[in-house]
Amino acid sequence: MMTSSSLNSDDPCFDGDGKWATKLLRECARAINDRDSSKIQHLLWMLNELASPYGDSQQKLASYFLQALFCKATQTGQRFYMNLKSASEKNQSFDSARKMILKFQEVSPWTTFGHVASNGAILEAFLEAGGEKNKKKKLHIIDISNNTSTLCTQWPTFLESLATKSSDHVETPQLKLTIVLVKESLKGSVMNEICQRMEKFARLMRVPFEINMINGVEHLWKVTKEELGIVVEEEDDDDDDDDDAFIAVNCVGGLRRVEEGERDNVIGMLKSLSPRIVTTVEEESGGSDDSCITRNDDDDFVKCFEECLWFYKIYFEMLEESFPTISNEKLMLERECSRNILGDLGCNNDNNSDHNKRERGVEWSMRFREYFTPIGLNDDVVDDVRALLKRYNRSGWSLMLPSSKVEGIYLKWRDQPVLWASAWKP
Repeated sequence: MMTSSSLNSDDPCFDGDGKWATKLLRECARAINDRDSSKIQHLLWMLNELASPYGDSQQKLASYFLQALFCKATQTGQRFYMNLKSASEKNQSFDSARKMILKFQEVSPWTTFGHVASNGAILEAFLEAGGEKNKKKKLHIIDISNNTSTLCTQWPTFLESLATKSSDHVETPQLKLTIVLVKESLKGSVMNEICQRMEKFARLMRVPFEINMINGVEHLWKVTKEELGIVVEEEDDDDDDDDDAFIAVNCVGGLRRVEEGERDNVIGMLKSLSPRIVTTVEEESGGSDDSCITRNDDDDFVKCFEECLWFYKIYFEMLEESFPTISNEKLMLERECSRNILGDLGCNNDNNSDHNKRERGVEWSMRFREYFTPIGLNDDVVDDVRALLKRYNRSGWSLMLPSSKVEGIYLKWRDQPVLWASAWKP
């Protein structure tokens, strides 16, 4: 049996610090790019001998990427991905998924960072629009987020904040929440469970509340106002109409589900909804400076692989340091990542893939500036984010404020920006 200690190589790509998985994975990606079948077979065999989802960080990294590279080499990615996705959906349990999500939020700010920033920006904009007289009685949030992974855990906190910040002398505003699931869907039983829990919590908070879900939208830019429940004709002055509602659009990890060529169309569609605020949160893209792969290579797969490897090396390191050594929730998250890596790499040339290219915050900013004006997150929102980060024991988390190149704020893990949050207005 081959062991990692046998990898004593003078290859300049091998830095000698035990990071053999990164070296082999990059060499395999290069071989796939060059269509070098003998080298592909050799490297896949080596990775298969060394990889383990239960081993150390290098063994896990090799295991997570191995299936994706194999599927890319054999052009079987879409079939494998759909099989894994189908099996996951069949075994999907609301209780186990919710437990995993809440545990993740307990040990890491990875998802709650975006929730706190977006919730704060929407609520501040809504209260500011109402002024002292609180003229705006209705708030309609169009939520275009990755709710298949978070199960709408963003919104109970928002309901509580909305109830708390409403004056005792002012009627609590009505909240209408429209959930739009891009590319992916939730089982009917899971959707019902989410809606029932949200409605129950809203009653507890005494917030007039309505929730609707639109499942599995294929082309987001084609969604109409009517489908979103936004009134388009003002036939009368009935106070029940949505034409006097404060429209907010929330996009937490949802825009990446949109194909790259449709993203500008989607942002244009968002503007057509006449929102008062649009909040965005996306995972940061990047690449490793010590890459063995030539960075001026124009091949899409090579670039996609390098960005994927950069991101998941950071993500797995974060999981390893945030969770206990033995954790069912961590294992579930890692398996989810394995499917996502397969979607990123094994299916990256397939239009039916649920996964598309990540973009940097500066790239998203350039897209949004064509249609919107940036709104700086105010001091109260930034302070809320800082307070959130202080709850976690790990010293690796930090906050990066806006620069001249990009709007919004970044969550950083060990000085690497990993998540970007921003707010915009028409």
